[in-house]
Amino acid sequence: MTDILLIALLAFLGAAAAGLLGALVLRLSRHRSLAVSLSVVAAVAVTAMLAGTLAVARAMFLSPHDLTVVTTVVAMAAVVSLVTAMLLGRWVAARSRDLTLAARSFGDGGTFAAPEAPATAELAALTRELAVTSTKLDASRARERALETSRRELVAWISHDLRTPLAGLRAMSEALEDGMAVDSGRYLRQIRTEVDRMNDMVGDLFELSRIHAGSLTLSPTRISARDLVGDALAGADPLAREHGVRLVGDRVEAVPVEVDGKEMSRVLGNLLINAIRLTPADGTVAVAAHRTGGGVVLSVTDGCGGIPEEELPRVFDTGWRGSHARTPPAGAGLGLAIVRGIVEAHAGRAEVRNVTGGCCFEVTLPPA
Repeated sequence: MTDILLIALLAFLGAAAAGLLGALVLRLSRHRSLAVSLSVVAAVAVTAMLAGTLAVARAMFLSPHDLTVVTTVVAMAAVVSLVTAMLLGRWVAARSRDLTLAARSFGDGGTFAAPEAPATAELAALTRELAVTSTKLDASRARERALETSRRELVAWISHDLRTPLAGLRAMSEALEDGMAVDSGRYLRQIRTEVDRMNDMVGDLFELSRIHAGSLTLSPTRISARDLVGDALAGADPLAREHGVRLVGDRVEAVPVEVDGKEMSRVLGNLLINAIRLTPADGTVAVAAHRTGGGVVLSVTDGCGGIPEEELPRVFDTGWRGSHARTPPAGAGLGLAIVRGIVEAHAGRAEVRNVTGGCCFEVTLPPA
């Protein structure tokens, strides 16, 4: 029993010495290729076995011939182990290089194409994750391009919409100044109308900038959806009468909601104004409110004739307009973007879908 313990101790000491030396080499070569690390690991394993074997053989006083035989056997094992480790290291390193090149391609703006050569389970898992990341980046780039297009269109449209009334204001003010205005009262009323329109536009821009900057502060209170819709209908009634549109609000349930009354009134006001302006005379704009499993749904249904299916995903984008017109009532394309921003600030969502003869805008709010 004592001999066995002594042999185990000598073998452990020899292997420990080889292991410590191998750990030092691994630390020094930690920034080198994986093939080098695998070769070092194989060399450590063989060296540890050789060191332990030689220590035990010397303690057992083996003959020189027997010691040579043992050393030769260990040396052959070392050669095979090192060759195997080097081949494995080169294979893994090659797969890593292929994966690096593939990752570089989609990092530069392309699409990730997974290497066709087989790889280890870890590299295969990394490949799958990179493929998922590539898909997300493609979607993000598409959204960024769409947003950039919307920003450019918004700048162009806002510039036009501001320049047009400014030119008219300048012409009318010069006519009044030179005494050339036949009906000065009409000029003054037109000036006030244009100023009001520009003020509304600037107000929308300010509201949208607050939403995008995340500085929109809400003061939620518990309010009935019926009261909220009633106030919005009362505010939109004069515009509806002017356009010959009938407002209907007989499907509004008295369900409670926890919202900022002022901001949510703006949401319904924007939806109603758009619906009234796009609905033909003698048409109907219907407002409804009901409770669902996911919260409270407020909807505005118009008679605009519907929105092209390819345009539905862009309805709430900044700068989107229902037509290419640059004059009222097309607006600056900010109203629906403001609607979505305010609704999302309330942890809700805004959606649109086509219905028979028009479209239906739905605002879903969390239950109170």
